[in-house]
Amino acid sequence: MQTTGHRLRDVEQHHPLLGGEEEQQGEEGLKEVCLASRRPVWFIRDTCGIVCAVMTWFLVLYAGFVVNFVMLLPSKDFWFSLLNGMGFNFLAVMALSSHLRAMLTDPGAVPKGNATKEYMDSLQLKPGEVIYKCPKCCSIKPERAHHCSICKRCIRKMDHHCPWVNNCVGERNQRFFVLFTMYVALISTHALCLSGMQFYTCVRVQWNECSDFSPPVAVMLMIFLCLEALLFLTFTAVMFGTQIHSICNDETEIERLKNEKPTWERRMRWEGMKAVFGGPPSLIWCNPFAGLQLRHLLMVRARKGGTEFSV
Repeated sequence: MQTTGHRLRDVEQHHPLLGGEEEQQGEEGLKEVCLASRRPVWFIRDTCGIVCAVMTWFLVLYAGFVVNFVMLLPSKDFWFSLLNGMGFNFLAVMALSSHLRAMLTDPGAVPKGNATKEYMDSLQLKPGEVIYKCPKCCSIKPERAHHCSICKRCIRKMDHHCPWVNNCVGERNQRFFVLFTMYVALISTHALCLSGMQFYTCVRVQWNECSDFSPPVAVMLMIFLCLEALLFLTFTAVMFGTQIHSICNDETEIERLKNEKPTWERRMRWEGMKAVFGGPPSLIWCNPFAGLQLRHLLMVRARKGGTEFSV
């Protein structure tokens, strides 16, 4: 289809370029994009994702409760409790902070409804050049972008949609997702080590002397913690390894499953890592607060008595 000197091709189904009602929807979509660009918070209103995100926080806080109040505080070894408490709580804070950044960061959503004649004219495309339009969100799809049925948007370099962070993992928040899986794997390993030491200590002495809780309650709490830690460690370790492998090969999970042949110049190994984490290797790679601007967090605008959301 020839349109203003270039061609527009639908990715999933064929229908004419925005016209009539569709053109009006496209103009409304552009207005929505302008409003969304001023909104400080990105949040997906998905019931399953919200439940999974709340469960994640609950389980991490539960692990912190058992480690601090069942195992460390009753311990008679002051330095053992202090050092392990500081280490575990630091890792837990970093894990939850990474989770928040992964959940509330725009993963790289393509402006919705931007497949309009005015926008395509502004692209200054060459005659005969083919561009692709997503028929679901009426947006022009850049290379390596995929449509998410849950976010209802096309996401740049979409790897997958993760319900545990209630968001897509894409171009702009993959770093935070990797940090989240890494820190959860670390606190799970730490919790398992502390639980093993606690069981060994309590077997050698009276149970009443190694915990302020009654023996049955303490045993039940630690058994549940061990099951949780094993499950989380297995899941997050696999996800962490998968993400690092994808970053080093510059290939998303969707591209791998679809066996798509790369039409882009791949960034291999360290170049891919530097592209995702930003800059040369440093401790900043492990910091989920890097790049966080507090002034944007304070610019939360109220609209009709409530907080504005991007989605």
